[in-house]
Amino acid sequence: MIIEIKKSIKPVKYENAITFLEKRLDEIHTKKRNELIWILEHQEVYTAGTSYKDNELLDKSINLVKTNRGGKITYHGPGQLVFYFVIDLNKRGKNIKKIITAIEKTIVDTLKNYNIKCFADRKNIGIWLEHKSGKIDKIAAIGIKVKKWIAYHGFALNISNDLNVYKKIVPCGIRDRGVSNLNKIKKQNYKNIENNLIKNFLSNIKN
Repeated sequence: MIIEIKKSIKPVKYENAITFLEKRLDEIHTKKRNELIWILEHQEVYTAGTSYKDNELLDKSINLVKTNRGGKITYHGPGQLVFYFVIDLNKRGKNIKKIITAIEKTIVDTLKNYNIKCFADRKNIGIWLEHKSGKIDKIAAIGIKVKKWIAYHGFALNISNDLNVYKKIVPCGIRDRGVSNLNKIKKQNYKNIENNLIKNFLSNIKN
């Protein structure tokens, strides 16, 4: 099973990325191209998933891009690692729950290598970290879409992004929790984290 690994150095416009993913989905469906993992950063953008509500947009001047992924409103921008994939679930038992579990395990296992303990929460989808004070912050947002039993979109991991941008929205529709990034949690070198995420994701989708 060959999965293409693509890494973009320059920030990618959100709409261009989604067009690319949807084209690849059709190519996988017609067996013209291989599955894909794509690591990138986005230019600054606020996106809204299929279950967002208008009152979750606190700053009405924002240009909100509506998208077909699951979930609510989130932000993408510099300092955030975006991990996209186009993965054929026809080969993997057509199990959506399993691919979400694979994503969660990938992030949790990877951050364990950096001595950061975090957890998944099915009621509040994403990856979370609990501080000693009891405050809980999100460090990774997850949103996927399944079409023709091919899963695409993925997750976004906050590394060094500006956290003030989240004051303009109710991130992922959750009002009683915050948002943080890895640099704020623990100052260390995260340079190789994308390769660790890829390795763990490939391992987790095999199981």
